Amino acid sequence: MDPLILSRIQFAANISFHILFPTITIALGWVLLFFKLRFNRSGEEKWMDAYRFWVKVFALSFALGVVSGIVMSFQFGTNWPGFMEVVGNVAGPLLAYEILTAFFLEAAFLGIMLFGFRRVPGWLHTTATALVAIGTTLSAFWILVLNSWMHTPAGYELRDGIVHATDWFAIVFNPSMPYRLVHMLLASGLTVAFLIAGFSALRWLWGDRGAEVRATLRFGAWMGALLIPLQILAGDMHGLNTLEHQPAKVAAMEGNWETQSNVPLVLFALPDEAARENRFEIAVPGMASFILTHDFAGEVPGLNDFVAEDGTRLHPPVAPVFFAFRLMVGIGMAMLALSWSALWLMRKKRGGVEGLPKPWIYAFVGMAFSGWVATLAGWYVTEIGRQPWLVSGVLTTADALGPISGGMVASTLAAYLAVYAFLLAAYLGTLTYMARRAARHDGTSPQIPKPDAGVRVLQPAE
Repeated sequence: MDPLILSRIQFAANISFHILFPTITIALGWVLLFFKLRFNRSGEEKWMDAYRFWVKVFALSFALGVVSGIVMSFQFGTNWPGFMEVVGNVAGPLLAYEILTAFFLEAAFLGIMLFGFRRVPGWLHTTATALVAIGTTLSAFWILVLNSWMHTPAGYELRDGIVHATDWFAIVFNPSMPYRLVHMLLASGLTVAFLIAGFSALRWLWGDRGAEVRATLRFGAWMGALLIPLQILAGDMHGLNTLEHQPAKVAAMEGNWETQSNVPLVLFALPDEAARENRFEIAVPGMASFILTHDFAGEVPGLNDFVAEDGTRLHPPVAPVFFAFRLMVGIGMAMLALSWSALWLMRKKRGGVEGLPKPWIYAFVGMAFSGWVATLAGWYVTEIGRQPWLVSGVLTTADALGPISGGMVASTLAAYLAVYAFLLAAYLGTLTYMARRAARHDGTSPQIPKPDAGVRVLQPAE
């Protein structure tokens, strides 16, 4: 019944549920714009069919993301009042910028995007889709600015223990922000790529051989294949930045206890914090140094450097960071293998989706929500890896906790978990119902609006 531990678990539960839905909407807005532009250019109904299906997924995800985000903001006052007391001069304006530049933009044009197919000119509907996509990206930008500043604070000074902004440019473009932003945007793109491919594969298994399913399954595979190498590159650059600014986190990720060179890459181990060693370790010699420093002789920090003289641990808990990092990387490798092999098979057999063997179709179904798992694993690495700090070098997590009882936190945590389990089951059930309903129509759809005015539609003979 420790209120600190329970409050951390409660906030972790809230943010874990919340992040699932922006991870979809950030990239899905741009995918919907792509579908609409393809329809405007070609007049092919399959692209508008895809738009109609996935805009419903966008709307549902957007609604759940907004509601769960409000719950998180309440916790700043109920559980973590010390956060705003100390860093509110920075955090408050950044959160306000997100509302002013992103949320209002999304709210203003979302209705046109969802219900304006036949009610507004085609060009206005396309514009609304573009503005909503821009809004979701701006929202991600401001939230990641604040989160990155909490990891690598800059552009501030402390006066009587309170943070005051001195350089807003340095605050916004703090040392880790560009890497986190790119990493998160690519993670959203991969989440959407495999979500689209997975549900298209599910409809294929249910007998839907329509042009829409063929197009979206191929599109999802291509999107995943193109983005995963970029994510690997971005992850490598992000790792170098983290090594520079948060060496204790890197030491926990690698399960490295002593600062040394030629550090092996630990593929599997059971980290033992009490004994300060790894048990049952399987490692590749020198590879951790090479990956983190691009030099086999490179030095990697050890966890034993982050222990105070009185034995107090100044590094994050090792096991959750260690295993979450490997889960994230493992899913990334699975994404690479599936998307590239699927495209190779489609190209080799020259049958498009028909060229995919059934095991690949089932694999896409199984990987439909792999982006969620990888995102959560990466988020745990990031946030648990910052402990014991809430704002690195400025505010510890314990100091931000308010005067709240463990019993109160436990009761509300149980309520949150019950509601989130129900909402998540309802969300997944709704998506499955939508996919089955679409499969029953076998790719057909109601009459679609005409393309945007002024756009010349190519005829089949052309």
